[in-house]
Amino acid sequence: MTDLQKIPDSELEIMMIIWDADEGVTSDYIMDRLDKTWQKTTVLNFLSRLGDRGFLTVHKQGRFNVYQALVKKEDYLQKESKTFLRRMHHNSLTSLVASLYDGAGISKEDLQELKKFIEEAE
Repeated sequence: MTDLQKIPDSELEIMMIIWDADEGVTSDYIMDRLDKTWQKTTVLNFLSRLGDRGFLTVHKQGRFNVYQALVKKEDYLQKESKTFLRRMHHNSLTSLVASLYDGAGISKEDLQELKKFIEEAE
């Protein structure tokens, strides 16, 4: 995997829409699915930045620009998860799970699922 830059939250929201579409999308498609009320020029600026950083490609389809992800969602999330684990928990998965459990962020069902995952990985 290439050295991916961290995507700012506002641009990540746009990338999530593109990744979830699983195909090329227009800026209007993105605008319709945003939780925010951004101006179209704001969205176009974010799309341009994402393209400049190598996350998106853009091509003309008729009179519309179509944006498509160049980076897979799974690759980006894996990189960000590893960075978070390293920075916040010193690469300790136990510390991460403990912080979720202590903060009531993890249910008994989550723990069972995690246990099953660990058993299958062994």
